[in-house]
Amino acid sequence: MKRDTLIVINPNSSQTVTNGIKAAVDPLRKFGTPIRCLTLAEGPPGIESQRQADLTIAPMLKLAAAQKDAAGYVIACFGDPGLHALRDQTTLPVIGIQEAAVMTALTLGQRFGVIAILPASIPRHLRAFGAMGVSNRLAGDRALGLGVADLSDPEQSLAAMITVGKRLRDTDGADVLIMGCAGMAQYRRTLEDKLGLPVVEPCQAAVAMAMGHIALNLSHKGTSDA
Repeated sequence: MKRDTLIVINPNSSQTVTNGIKAAVDPLRKFGTPIRCLTLAEGPPGIESQRQADLTIAPMLKLAAAQKDAAGYVIACFGDPGLHALRDQTTLPVIGIQEAAVMTALTLGQRFGVIAILPASIPRHLRAFGAMGVSNRLAGDRALGLGVADLSDPEQSLAAMITVGKRLRDTDGADVLIMGCAGMAQYRRTLEDKLGLPVVEPCQAAVAMAMGHIALNLSHKGTSDA
């Protein structure tokens, strides 16, 4: 079987979140690489803690290995659970949405702000930013106080995101924002309009990066086996 498809894995079990990811990345299909978005049935309804994130790694690795037409992978959870484990498993490109979102934000502004879902999410974000060496570019990381399931309520979610976005912009000095959860994708354009800042949707950033890696045959282990 020809390896020509970018596999986007949602490590939680919410099909609603996966549908939102699919809609977010649809504009990138015009570049010609097939994209398939998968839901991890064994995952929790929403990943809101480090423990939940870590428990998804083993079943996610199994799901990834079963995709015989894969040309690359995107891990569609902000926190990038299993990113390095999947890179150990394959020579194909593997992109995490958190890492890709930060790298994209650094090209759009000097100081980035993150809209997190819950306060419990912030410590794992900060650990990741420290490991990436970008903490000095972080303006702030503020939580909505909403769980993943709550993000399906447009009125409540958008109002909270605007409020938090304004604090990141006006109090923390962010000049670019990152949406800190894959479930926020549908609100990106409205948030940009309301806040007047570039807003990075992490699934879009990761898929765009992965497609570039596939086109150029780039891999963390040198030339990929695609």
